[in-house]
Amino acid sequence: MTTAPVLTLPRSIYIEPTSRCNEFCQQCPRTLLSREDDRDLTYDDFRRIVDQFPVLERVVLHGLGEPLLNKDLPKMVRYLKDRGTYVLFNSNGIALTEAKGKELIKAGLDEYRLSMDGSTREVYAHVRGVDAFDKIWRNVRAFAKLLKESEAKKPSLSLWFTAMRENLHELPHLVGLAADAGIPEVYMQRLVYFEQGLAQSQQSLFRRSSREELELVRRCEQMCNERGIRFNAAGSATPVESLVRDFGERPWSGCRRPYTLTYITSSGNVLSCCFAPFGHRSAKEYREERVLGNVFQESIEQIWQGERYEAFRRAFESDSPARHCAQCGLNWSY
Repeated sequence: MTTAPVLTLPRSIYIEPTSRCNEFCQQCPRTLLSREDDRDLTYDDFRRIVDQFPVLERVVLHGLGEPLLNKDLPKMVRYLKDRGTYVLFNSNGIALTEAKGKELIKAGLDEYRLSMDGSTREVYAHVRGVDAFDKIWRNVRAFAKLLKESEAKKPSLSLWFTAMRENLHELPHLVGLAADAGIPEVYMQRLVYFEQGLAQSQQSLFRRSSREELELVRRCEQMCNERGIRFNAAGSATPVESLVRDFGERPWSGCRRPYTLTYITSSGNVLSCCFAPFGHRSAKEYREERVLGNVFQESIEQIWQGERYEAFRRAFESDSPARHCAQCGLNWSY
């Protein structure tokens, strides 16, 4: 048995509405070596998953795909809200039409996170693999205006920026774009990279940032303060700390995800968290080390309390955890 307390069932989960995407991001494993077939989660299968959890406090409705591509997404949000669950997702904004925005507001979505990795068409297209920058900002401005005119208190809006060497210089301008669009919060995340990916380690800023790069981040903090925008890092650190902090010899050990949450793909595969799809070397490794069960073949209770999950937790507590855990906090951030 593991030594840390494990919830009877997680109360916070990720559900991937679709594994399809309309972008080809260089930092995403889906672009180069996805191990899941392109599939939309049906509304009936979504309910089959959700109904296995007696209590759900928080559900993140995204995975490697773009959630807005699933036509049933607003219905999924509404179903969760009827249970009193806090619901959010990250999105690239390409499919955020006015009609879809109205549906999400009506469904009661709590939080909409715009994922945006550049402040110019050129850099955005290079990082994301599509020329959609102008369309996204038209959609986001229209959505922010719709929220204001409808006097809706939610969803809250935030912008999530993945900082890397080739785009960090655009962060100050991006802060200005967010402020002008009425987005009150900006998050900076470190780059996720892995050996087989298109985003390589030389793009990482973690513990490699120059004095000028750190000063730029500090300047963005000041800009946000002046414009009334909250500026945060993903995880428990400030933006500057997230680039320089030493996580120690066992950087994964501060994570509680193996005991408190789970991640379910559109095909029903259960993974330990949203980082598990990253960094596997082969389909065999993904299938045998990352996938802990399938909710359409056995119950979530059987999976969560089963030997495969327990073995993963025991390894997590040792000096030899699963590879994606060992890298978390070094290449990534929790």
